[in-house]
Amino acid sequence: MRSIVAVGAAVLVAASVSGASEQPPLPIETALPAPHFEAARSGPFSPPSVRRRARSLGPGAPRWARRLYRRSIQVLVALTDPQSGAMIAGERDRWDFVWPRDAGAGAMALAAAGLRPEAHRVNTFLAGLDLDDAARFYPDGSGVPGRTAAGDGEGWVEAASRGVTVSSASTVLTKVDRSDREQDGPPDWEDRPDYGENVTGDLLGNAIASGVPASEIESRFLTPRGLVREQGSDELDSASAWAVTAFPSRGLRGAVKTTLLHLAEESTPYGIPPIEGWTPGQVWTAPTAWSAWALVELGETGAADRLLAELHRAETAHGTLPERVDAETGVPTSTTPLAWSHAFAVLALRARYPD
Repeated sequence: MRSIVAVGAAVLVAASVSGASEQPPLPIETALPAPHFEAARSGPFSPPSVRRRARSLGPGAPRWARRLYRRSIQVLVALTDPQSGAMIAGERDRWDFVWPRDAGAGAMALAAAGLRPEAHRVNTFLAGLDLDDAARFYPDGSGVPGRTAAGDGEGWVEAASRGVTVSSASTVLTKVDRSDREQDGPPDWEDRPDYGENVTGDLLGNAIASGVPASEIESRFLTPRGLVREQGSDELDSASAWAVTAFPSRGLRGAVKTTLLHLAEESTPYGIPPIEGWTPGQVWTAPTAWSAWALVELGETGAADRLLAELHRAETAHGTLPERVDAETGVPTSTTPLAWSHAFAVLALRARYPD
């Protein structure tokens, strides 16, 4: 476990999955956050109510998994406005905004943990956003200038809405194959930034989140090694996992398995980057967790357990997850904790250890 403050981390210029485009100033605080907004005294988001209603992991879950699961729920609750449902990505300057994909995954995690009123409140906030206006939003719902709308925002908001209504004990997802449904019109995902927010184009994650048919995704992104971020590239993209979990597509399961098994084989002691070759020397906790979740759903529990063990090593001494860590030391190199990472930790652990 690392120390409370990662004073030894180097300042690296890197594209952030959900934060700013450069490394935030050090030192990095890693403790569990206090409520960022006003604390709820009773009802949804109040600590006694959350502790009473939150579902536990199954009996086979190891102690570290139970601890990470509980802490992850605490993080999601602490970073959410109990009145409006605005869930910020992190409690730091330039991360204290609402990203639809981050908050959507957070709502899915809250629903999976049995906290449906909280999940519903987050979804209500997301439903009121103008997703074509910006990539991120202030907690009052207005768009933050500086970044154009992402190509996956609408998909994540829809996935979160579905998740709240599902009553399955092991997953918050419907088993509807989104690639089989008719589109109301051309998917609004092309020539937009994706979750990396550093490239604009026709990108795998946006295509999956927008329900593009499996045949079209394979024709654009499938290589002999697996699914890549951009057509013509050779860098595998962990966002392929979403086609098994948040946006299930039966036609892509084989390609996703091939992709994620390759990425798992190349993992570091602290997890994987979102895309092969992405910022050498750093790995991300959210892609590590979302890949583990998909591997569980694919029946590849050995590879999933490997990634979950690496996710555990990336935890701080407080049980919080940094956005990214040094691939050799595990020292946090970005915002800690990150809501998105903890959301996927909840979803992956619930899938691996269902109750």
